[in-house]
Amino acid sequence: MRILVFGLALACLQISGSAAGELTGTMKRINDTGRINLGVRESNPPMSFRDESGKLVGYSVDLCDHIATAVKQELGRSDITVNYVPVNAGNRFTAIETGNIDILCGATTKTLGRSKRVGFTQLTFVTGASLLGLSATKVLSVADLKGKRVAVVANTTTIDALKRVLKERLIDAEVVPVSSANEGMAALDKGEVDAFSSDQVVLIGQVIVRKKRKQYHLSNELFSFEPFALAIQRGDADFQLVADSALSRLNRTGQIVAIYRRWFSAFAKKPPTALRALYQLNATPE
Repeated sequence: MRILVFGLALACLQISGSAAGELTGTMKRINDTGRINLGVRESNPPMSFRDESGKLVGYSVDLCDHIATAVKQELGRSDITVNYVPVNAGNRFTAIETGNIDILCGATTKTLGRSKRVGFTQLTFVTGASLLGLSATKVLSVADLKGKRVAVVANTTTIDALKRVLKERLIDAEVVPVSSANEGMAALDKGEVDAFSSDQVVLIGQVIVRKKRKQYHLSNELFSFEPFALAIQRGDADFQLVADSALSRLNRTGQIVAIYRRWFSAFAKKPPTALRALYQLNATPE
């Protein structure tokens, strides 16, 4: 009788252990398909963009690559394929919701409104919305937009922030929605708009990739607070733990600073004070 009871107890433990380790959500999808899909914006340098060879690269892409490696280690599978999926400002969150991508690697601001649709990793960057103009006709601040045209990418937090600050300050300026940063920069270069507005880090990236720093003037004014994070499926705690653990490791080991320098050294070799503080706060212990 004792042997029978012991056998039943052992069987229950085995079943319980199997259930506890059962994969769910994003981790299950990745394991079942043998592929992790990274959603990447194609024109948001230095966070995510295509380089001269056409490869998708950038600060956020590097972070996602490290997370993909952590996923492989967690699953115990080296054969998982990393697949880069181009997305844009209009479809990026839908791609997360539908499972077409597993994580969004770009310049994405974490907001409470967006958190109703998708989940987010720990913060990966801090910046704010600003303005870029031509050196010949400097736009020093939002006040200088009076009577002028300013391009901004639609379906972003920047366009909402810009409209709000123009209204609050009673500044009469025409906001010109564009579909991408490349389109906004093209309009600026052609003189179709007087300024292009985006997150300051995105504007810095646009200047870096064009290698014509003296041609542009970047405003020092930030008129919003933009905390970046990587978007994932809402409520997927297991995948978020793997992602946050990978990001925390990058912060603890100092690798995150090397990644910063790789993409920002042409503009600033040392991370800003707020960003250095973020790196320290995100160095969560194991």
